[in-house]
Amino acid sequence: MSVYGYARVSTKDQNLDAQLEALKAAGCSKILQEKISGKNREDRPALEKALSALKAGDVLIVLRLDRLARSSRDLLNIVDQISKAGASFKSIKDTWCDTTTAHGRLIMTVLAGLAEFERELLIARTSDGRERALDNGVAFGRKPKLTHHQRQEAIKRRASGETIVSIAKSYNVHHSMISRLVG
Repeated sequence: MSVYGYARVSTKDQNLDAQLEALKAAGCSKILQEKISGKNREDRPALEKALSALKAGDVLIVLRLDRLARSSRDLLNIVDQISKAGASFKSIKDTWCDTTTAHGRLIMTVLAGLAEFERELLIARTSDGRERALDNGVAFGRKPKLTHHQRQEAIKRRASGETIVSIAKSYNVHHSMISRLVG
């Protein structure tokens, strides 16, 4: 079993010392650190390295949740990735967020359930809104590059023997669009 620590500050001017000290005191044998914004998870190589290193029985510790995730959805995704590796997660300052205990796992399960419920409500509201818009005549999708008249004209020009490429150039569209027109 390994105990990993993860420390992050957002700017080069900030200092990691307090986080590193707290993680060492918590028993972290390996600490991954970075000075980078938490905005994009994909752009955080030390976090990805820590997550990919986790094995069954390992623990990942952070000083505070905001060092790990920027939103509850991001936090739940990261904790899910940790649990799929068979590892646990712990926040030093946010003691309720500790999947090494039954109480902490319960709290995280409830939060994950709430997030899933919220997501399903969002999907239902979006679907209802889309149906209302369709009923009111709102057209979805990209605006057509050619009007109905231009399509009919292009079909006639193609039937009269004009090349697809020259027709496409005259309408400033790709030749594949003209070749898909059906007369």
